[in-house]
Amino acid sequence: MERESKDTHKLIVEVAERLFRQIGFQKTTVADIARELHMSPANVYRFFTTKSAINEAVCLDLLRKIEADAEKIAASRGGAAQKIRNLFSSVEKTHRKLFMYDRKLHDLIDAAITENWAIMRRHAERMAAILEQIIASGMASNEFPKGDAALASRLVNTACIRFCHPRLIVEYEQEPEPTLDQMIGFCLFAMTRV
Repeated sequence: MERESKDTHKLIVEVAERLFRQIGFQKTTVADIARELHMSPANVYRFFTTKSAINEAVCLDLLRKIEADAEKIAASRGGAAQKIRNLFSSVEKTHRKLFMYDRKLHDLIDAAITENWAIMRRHAERMAAILEQIIASGMASNEFPKGDAALASRLVNTACIRFCHPRLIVEYEQEPEPTLDQMIGFCLFAMTRV
């Protein structure tokens, strides 16, 4: 019974994501999702108490993919500097791909940031923790001088925010410099000179 409930929950999120891609999260109704699943809206509400909860579940699914990629990068072999480059490159690529090819899902993440959804705060905290872990490993291996890894993480993240924030990626799309590579280079130079 519990497994069936989890499967239905997952199926609702998958169908909602597909509909969000097609017609947008704001135009998609619970009735649309229910119709696609051949169930009643009341049945959908058994799994999600509000449409907002469905929006958050779809957004959370997208964010978990970004976090999973970030965790793989943090756990990969190689130096901390390369991991930082790979981390920001991966996040930028994901958001740019959403903007270019899945604009309606991009709008969902943008709304989550703008409206300060709790899942976005947790995502930002998780990504900051992953970056801090990478920097701390660089400090432990003497790739970077010893210091406050949490502060360094916040500084690097702030310097590179335009490459990670969906709205800023769009706003700065026509400005070729600084590039992500230039900004990461600047940050890494600053960290090695502290």
